[in-house]
Amino acid sequence: MSATSTDGGILTFTPKDIDVSYIYEQFNCFDSIAQNYDSLSFNIKGPEAASVSIEIQTVSDCSGAEYQSYYYTLDGLSGSLQTINIPLNSWTDANLNGIVGFLWYGFSAGLTGTDNEWQLDNIQFLCADIAPPEDPTPVEPTETPGEPEGPGVTVTQTVTARQEGECEHILVDDWISQSRLTFLYYNALLQSTSDDETMKSVVVKNNRVTFTPTDTDSYFYTQLGCIDAEAYGGISLRILATAGTTFDVQLSSTKGECGTESTDDVVLSSKELGWTFNGKEQLYSIPFNKFEGLDLSKFQMIFISNLRKAVTFGPISLYCGDQVVEYIPPEVIEPSGPTETEPAPPSKATNLVIDQFGNADTNALDQWHGADEGMTLTFRRNTMTLQTNDSDLMWVTQVAETCRDLSEFDGSYLHIAYSGSNLFTVSLQQHNAECNNDIYPYPETWDSLEAQRYATATETDIYIPLDHFHVNRTRAIGFALKGFYSQTPTVFSKIEIVSSVPSSVTIPEKLPSGQFVFACKRPNSFAFAIDDGDPVFAQQVMRTIEEANITVTFFTVGAPLRDPTTNLSAIYNEMAARGHQIALHSYTHPPLEGLPDEASIDWEYSNDIEAVKETFDGLTPRYFRPPFGTEGARMRQRLAALIEDPYIVQWSVDVEDWLWAESDTPEKQLEAFKRDVAAGGDIVVMHYLYNSTVSYLKEFIEIAKATGKQLMRVDQCMMDPDAPPLPGEGDEEDEE
Repeated sequence: MSATSTDGGILTFTPKDIDVSYIYEQFNCFDSIAQNYDSLSFNIKGPEAASVSIEIQTVSDCSGAEYQSYYYTLDGLSGSLQTINIPLNSWTDANLNGIVGFLWYGFSAGLTGTDNEWQLDNIQFLCADIAPPEDPTPVEPTETPGEPEGPGVTVTQTVTARQEGECEHILVDDWISQSRLTFLYYNALLQSTSDDETMKSVVVKNNRVTFTPTDTDSYFYTQLGCIDAEAYGGISLRILATAGTTFDVQLSSTKGECGTESTDDVVLSSKELGWTFNGKEQLYSIPFNKFEGLDLSKFQMIFISNLRKAVTFGPISLYCGDQVVEYIPPEVIEPSGPTETEPAPPSKATNLVIDQFGNADTNALDQWHGADEGMTLTFRRNTMTLQTNDSDLMWVTQVAETCRDLSEFDGSYLHIAYSGSNLFTVSLQQHNAECNNDIYPYPETWDSLEAQRYATATETDIYIPLDHFHVNRTRAIGFALKGFYSQTPTVFSKIEIVSSVPSSVTIPEKLPSGQFVFACKRPNSFAFAIDDGDPVFAQQVMRTIEEANITVTFFTVGAPLRDPTTNLSAIYNEMAARGHQIALHSYTHPPLEGLPDEASIDWEYSNDIEAVKETFDGLTPRYFRPPFGTEGARMRQRLAALIEDPYIVQWSVDVEDWLWAESDTPEKQLEAFKRDVAAGGDIVVMHYLYNSTVSYLKEFIEIAKATGKQLMRVDQCMMDPDAPPLPGEGDEEDEE
């Protein structure tokens, strides 16, 4: 320290350097849990808006000599002597049965950069059942305490009585979904949020978002919808940034009536907010009282700009009154699955070696094997190393050019020898009834199983009973490796069918995975299955369908249903009232199998199901279309765990609007439709996102009718007993 004093019974000091100055308190090993203490309290005065970090030192047990350190940071000190109360569990993973010391360090400069005098006093543990102390009276009698500016970042700072019970904290964004942010452009309030593609990358992971700027023109905004924030003291968020990082924070309020575009904007730099960064995640506060001229009765937007380095933000929320409280996301609890196993009886069938990876083009059966474009494959010494960051891609090894009867191997096991990641799906593909590669769909279906569930404890072998693949095994095409949700490479050395497994191997029970369909089951039927669209085109779509006198299926994304500005809830209710089927399409439209864990998949399903229930008077559809068509074992198993016997609906007719609708040749959508219909396809995928696609809808319907097939909803073409009767069916039953 440059100077220290204990005049008046308070430690007063001036740090020499933020990187080297510190103060520590040590004491005999203290068991705070046994003694029923739950927080650390101390009085501190630092420069206005300054920050300080506190290290707790703990030992594994009180006989140990070596301590471990854990860290916590306070930001935005008030400039007056104030009481800070920090719950001891704020030091995550610290052993609270063996506390031996605290250390204060990282004393930052304040708002002005000139006042660098600090005070520390009254350091104590607080009992769990005793109210924490209030802020002390300042030592200087000439100073009149006022409302603190920029309260320190703790969970237990003094709260003014007028605020208690008057408001609830508002979560702006919890960064729970990449697709909600970067596909639908929604925050947690279902308000508009975006970087307008100015960032080099925007990555959401573990309730955090990392913005990597392209240059200083990169920005990010999140709207709040002209809310009344007068009862709130500011915004809390965690930030991780390297030392020397700076950026600007702009808060905007609507000028005039809500709904007008004109705003009053107030900009402060991170330096003006008193923020410093040290490469560790810390809690920060954006106090509203520093943004002069902001009309909190019409708070509209948070705007981050002038970034020079990558910055990671935690959840953003508004806190009530003067107490800075952060939003802590609920703990992620993975859904518990069945743990039962089943015996592994030996089979009488002989073994069949399918692939030993001798070359890049054919397998051991002299059949084709290969991957979708975008996968990285390396063949070397009878191994194949596979790596991909796209869960939609697959690698296939065929057992026949058309169909092969694998029922002779019933009771046997698919064996995959591997090393590396087992976070992928294994599928057995089934051919169409004609075993004709030129007739759609091809493949007709497949069943998918989770490699990790069937992997041995040594993580070198996967054993899957063939009868766990619920397909017609007399029409097998081949096995696919797909749905990769880790970028860690996998090295494969053999794929074969074996008659028995080692005695140490346990086989998990087969989990339900729904009905995976590409085509109608009802003879001579055809179904238009229409995905998410633009409300601007909704009336035109309904008019075209009504004029054609047909019913269709609409797969709806859940989050926009809850956004009143889209009017989609009213639109789809009108569609449902006209007899059209409403089905599920996820909550925010991510590639579900690519999500990192089952909890994330469940979040998508649960929110989508609830949004549809809210919108359609308790409706819970059994029909689901995977966004982008991305399918895998986990997304199927989790859907089947939440909805009994669901249909996962793909397509056999693709108008390819995603490819041609906004190109110079939109008419190629018609060509694609005619091609797939001519090949026998009968379930359509299309979107009403584009004017050209909607304009062609009448011709699509005419082409489908010309086949002589009856047009209907997907549930009707699946001969679902719960589907409404086709025209005439009800009359026939009445006559009977």
